[in-house]
Order: sequence, then C-alpha cells, then structure tokens
Amino acid sequence: MSPMPLSDAGAFNALLMSRVDGCDGLRLARPALVPEVHLHLAEDAIVLQARLEAQTGRRLAAPFWANAWVGGQAVARYVLDHPHLVAGRRVLDVASGSGIVSIAAAMAGAATVTANDIDQYALAAVIANARANSVEIEVHARDLLDGDGGDAEVVLAGDVFYSPELAGPMLAFLERVAARGARVLVGDPGRDYVPRHRLEVVAGYPVSLAGAAEDALVKWVQVFRPILGIGPAAHWATAR
Repeated sequence: MSPMPLSDAGAFNALLMSRVDGCDGLRLARPALVPEVHLHLAEDAIVLQARLEAQTGRRLAAPFWANAWVGGQAVARYVLDHPHLVAGRRVLDVASGSGIVSIAAAMAGAATVTANDIDQYALAAVIANARANSVEIEVHARDLLDGDGGDAEVVLAGDVFYSPELAGPMLAFLERVAARGARVLVGDPGRDYVPRHRLEVVAGYPVSLAGAAEDALVKWVQVFRPILGIGPAAHWATAR
C-alpha cells in the first residue's frame, strides 16, 4: 500500500491521544452487536472531520471509518458466531472502514486477513483497532472492484450499497468473487441501493443501539450472500 502522508499520520495519531477532548476526538468503544471488539470511534463524525481538515489544511473524505455501521456489525457477529466459515482461510474485507469485520475474522481464526479501503485514514484506523484487539491484519489501499478478489477464499463486506456509484461496481465484484467459488458475505440494514433480487438472506439481527447517527432508526440488519446463475448485474439499479 502507499504510505499515509505525514500530515495525515500525525493528525490520526493526535486523535488517538485525545479521546478525552470531547466530541472532536475518538473514544475506545464496544459496538452493540459485537461487544467482543474494541474500536476507536468518533464522538461526532462531522465534528471529527472538521478537526481533521483543520489539521491537514485540505478537504477530506467523510470519516466512515470512525463509526461502527450496523451492516459491518452484522457480518462481524455472523463470523464470530460461525467461525468455521473463515477459520484457516484467506479473508478479504472490502471497504473495511473501521476494520470491525477484519477484526472479527481474525478473532475467528482466519489464516490471513486483508482489510481493503481506498481511504488512508480508514487503513490507519484498521491498524490502530487491530492493535486494540491484539490481532494481526494486513491493509491494502488499491481499489479492487475491477477484479475478483485474487486468492481470497472468503470475501466480506459491510454497508457497501449506500450509493448507486458504489453499489453497482460492488455488486459486480462480489458476484465475480462468488462465481469463482469463494464465499461471500455482505451485511446491510436495507439501504436504498441494496440489490435484494440478487442476494439471499443468511441471517438477521435486531438493532437496539446503532453505531452511527445515520443508523438511529434502523431496527433490523441482515447478512446476505449472492445468488448465482441469474445473469449479469449491469442493470440491477433499475430492477431492485
């Protein structure tokens, strides 16, 4: 992976040292669905983003890594409850964010775990969160959606259908991964661009305490796997 710019690394490390500063810092917390996992999370992601931009002097992507989104929590819960799905296998966590899914896979006994995200802050968060949970995770910064997951035997994803720009390429990627024989699991609470007609539900969980403000009204989250043999996904958005 390409190294995080020094200004970004310094800003992130400063955040880890300022959890007592209030709503513009991070705190070590346990997500409601996965209390076994500890994550450095934002008190307020909007205020956190403003602080980071002030420190780095440039516009940054929204800090999705600073929330424990319920789709990721669901996949992590499912993996921890069914460790045989990943134990001894090579696991890839796509759009990893905080790394909650990667951490769960490592805890469940995966042979190797790679967390992939195009946001360098997310990868720094994954590294910090892996250390907080005493697990080893590799990080990868390149956009992988034009491939098929390489040699990963299990590919996991949480909350990846929140926009049409991401949902279409992500679905095509996950279906290519599944078509070559790898196991694919994706978690989602029913966001606008979930291609339900192309996914099969494997588990569901009630949500009592959301991990992000945007999830405040979410009451149920599900884990899916792709349905194979139903044709290309090119026009899924108009048929969902």
